Amino acid sequence: MSDFRLSSRDFQEGQTLTQAQVFDAIGGGNLSPHLAWEGAPAGTRSFAVTCFDPDAPTGSGWWHWTLVNLPAATRELPAGASRSGALPAGAVQGRTDYGQSCFGGACPPEGDAPHRYVFTVWALGVETLALDAGSSGAMVGFNLNANVLARASLTARFGR
Repeated sequence: MSDFRLSSRDFQEGQTLTQAQVFDAIGGGNLSPHLAWEGAPAGTRSFAVTCFDPDAPTGSGWWHWTLVNLPAATRELPAGASRSGALPAGAVQGRTDYGQSCFGGACPPEGDAPHRYVFTVWALGVETLALDAGSSGAMVGFNLNANVLARASLTARFGR
């Protein structure tokens, strides 16, 4: 059993995202949430963070955020870190399905049942991944799965 845990001041497991984490095109703040983690396994050399919506009507889900190359000493990201310049030196945000290299908030189609937004922190056995701002969610996911030691997730919901 893993002691690796993820928490947030902005939402608890299963709760609804606030307007701050909703896409700006539909009136939200488009801010990445506060995230904190503890209990990473021995041998962790870096962390990554992802946000994925498995309920998006695409056949392949929707990547809302990919963030890699967080130094092993990182244990927390403040709310809005994706756009505020609060990311640690060397951190890289990949391209989301919005086509941007930053957090993109919740934006499910009107009338859909609430979607799930799975925030995951990945403990990795490598110091860096050779990825850049143009790296797709699929490419980031492939590299994460090839180097993961442990992961911890929190799932929030949002509908409109």
